[in-house]
Amino acid sequence: MNLNRKTNSLALTATLTLAATAFGAALSGGSAFAGNCPANQVAEDAMTPGPMMPKAVTDEVISAIDLSPKGEAWKTSTLRMRKLVVQPGGIVPWHSHETRPANILVASGSITEYRSTCKVPILHKKGDVTAEFGHLAHWWKNNGKVPAILYSADILTSETQKDESM
Repeated sequence: MNLNRKTNSLALTATLTLAATAFGAALSGGSAFAGNCPANQVAEDAMTPGPMMPKAVTDEVISAIDLSPKGEAWKTSTLRMRKLVVQPGGIVPWHSHETRPANILVASGSITEYRSTCKVPILHKKGDVTAEFGHLAHWWKNNGKVPAILYSADILTSETQKDESM
């Protein structure tokens, strides 16, 4: 197996593991999809844009798969897996998911999301998974006392390449 195939295989395994973790937690009644906006707080443009610059956060691309061999529709797309470590007081700045779908797994700690479609902040705890796509913009802040470790699986297109690390 060549190195590129092995890297792609490892990335796919990591992505599937993230998905399986979320699915398993959902089936077990766990909190995989906890941390959603309360139904009575959902609104269009409910939250104004937040900080535009990252603060006390590291963003490491663990692996990436070029999806262009899958056909014309995937020509400029990459499946990417990242690890983000957000220190206490750290910020993942305001960004949009209009063209960049993602799933985020909170591996440890907790983090608060300030979402354009929710009137109140949303607390995400260890084990929570959140799906990000469509008419959604948001920012995150670690209001806790320990680092929050997040794993992100997203599809990056040529349109979003400039926003590679938020």
